[in-house]
Amino acid sequence: MTISVVIDTNVFVSGLRSEGGASRAVLRAALQGEVEPLFGNALWLEYRDLLARPVWSDITTPQERDQVLAALAKRGRWVTIYFGWRPNLPDEADNHLIELAIAGGASAIITHNLRDLGRGELRFGRLAILTPAQFLEVKR
Repeated sequence: MTISVVIDTNVFVSGLRSEGGASRAVLRAALQGEVEPLFGNALWLEYRDLLARPVWSDITTPQERDQVLAALAKRGRWVTIYFGWRPNLPDEADNHLIELAIAGGASAIITHNLRDLGRGELRFGRLAILTPAQFLEVKR
């Protein structure tokens, strides 16, 4: 059974920029169907907005960036969020990750931002907040 996860934008970008490492391994696992990434409107728009920044123009073409998103979309599941869990996190901009994970039944949010995502007022017992390295260790 494939586990569902939310891949935070910081892990997505790290995975694309690095030649190796835990973030790249998480992204590879998603692209190979080993985990099911969940997407919602806010997260998908973050992915697209980040890939549209000029820094990517030096190393990839728009078509290559679209191909990465298409491959990720093919392996993932789109989730509609019907209920907001707000206010919850210190950084309001991160709440959509929790809402996506809960709505989609994710096992984990994979992020480099443990400090903010782990400090929510609400606790969701079955949802783990993990770094890419922690997730890979648990996944084994």
